[in-house]
Amino acid sequence: MTVAPTNAELSMDEGPAGARNKVTRKVNFDLKSSGIYIALALLVLGFTVATGGDLLAPQNLSNIIVQYSYILVLAIGMVLIIIAGHIDLSVGSVVAATGAFAAVMMVDWHLSWPIAVIVTLIFGAVIGAWQGYWVAYFGIPAFIVTLAGMLLFRAITYMILGNKGIGPFPDEIRTLANGFTPGFLNNVGLGPLGGADLFSILVGILVVVALVFVQWRARAGRIRYNQAVDPMWLFVLKVAGPAVLVMFLVVQLARFRNLPWVLVLLAALVVGYTFVTNRAVFGRQIYAVGGNLQAATLSGVKVKSVVFWLFVNMGVLSAVAGIIFAGRLNLAGPTAGNSFELDAIAAAFIGGAAVQGGVGKVVGAITGGLIMGVINNGAGLLGWQTEKVMLAKGIVLLAAVAFDVWSKRRTAGAK
Repeated sequence: MTVAPTNAELSMDEGPAGARNKVTRKVNFDLKSSGIYIALALLVLGFTVATGGDLLAPQNLSNIIVQYSYILVLAIGMVLIIIAGHIDLSVGSVVAATGAFAAVMMVDWHLSWPIAVIVTLIFGAVIGAWQGYWVAYFGIPAFIVTLAGMLLFRAITYMILGNKGIGPFPDEIRTLANGFTPGFLNNVGLGPLGGADLFSILVGILVVVALVFVQWRARAGRIRYNQAVDPMWLFVLKVAGPAVLVMFLVVQLARFRNLPWVLVLLAALVVGYTFVTNRAVFGRQIYAVGGNLQAATLSGVKVKSVVFWLFVNMGVLSAVAGIIFAGRLNLAGPTAGNSFELDAIAAAFIGGAAVQGGVGKVVGAITGGLIMGVINNGAGLLGWQTEKVMLAKGIVLLAAVAFDVWSKRRTAGAK
């Protein structure tokens, strides 16, 4: 019985010297993984036209990054929680509690800001460990534990602050949240675009080179193992798209006030967590736990430990977001972090995370967060009322989850 080879298999050319392997080049366009980026591009295009180009103005792009950086930080931790098949409803309250704790140490107790930041991160880790214990080792569903945490840590915030805010924060904290990298080199002329910081542009070029190198190395690895790869024209297109986007963003930021420090921090987090999810054993275990809990257990994965440390990680990232948010406002208030959990969860699901767990990417969650940020910012530029903004965000979230469910059903029906 002869089985016809698939597109992903090797084609064999018989010659005088015997068989010669050729790697099959095929067009591989995954709508599920690529649709989120297309949606972001269309959304940016629509708001750019509607605002007369104001959306992509250098100052406005900088505002989007600074204003929604804390949501993107939360989205990184949230997507890992969701991949493992859980949820965290308490992150907004943890942001408020950790920001209040940091404010008391820096403003009231006059501790140096590095010590206060370290202690705040430890405080966030303790909060995550508290919730992780009840979920992982006691067996209470994460929905219930974190719903209780939402109330508990909001109450702790009020206990720390009373009914007042605490500020101002040290200059270093405000610089992290609102500041920009200094111009280490002189400006360079960009013709009709004016001047731009040369150092920022060089950083953008290095990022693009690294991006191309990683993609080319991955392609070469697949070819070495005789796996199917995209044809060269499609590979170049897939690499050129993100490269152009990165350079456009960097040039626009360099034309304004250089790179925001919070963008540097966010980039480091994205690179680090992408490496963990793609290369580290712990990252593989997260996907295994969310994809098939029973199989992961039988395979020797320490499921309880994985879940526990995921919540610890979420607590630390919530503390990071709490410091950034409080530093941006220069004030720690009792109502800080309201609805942040909803935006973080929405970012993860819009970015491609599956409701059942086992699927999701850090870059996808960042993209989902940017979609939420673009909607908020574009709506503000157009003067939309609050209910209109909420309607748009709700439709986008519902459409993203509906697409996930539809794609799963289509895949199951094709088998």
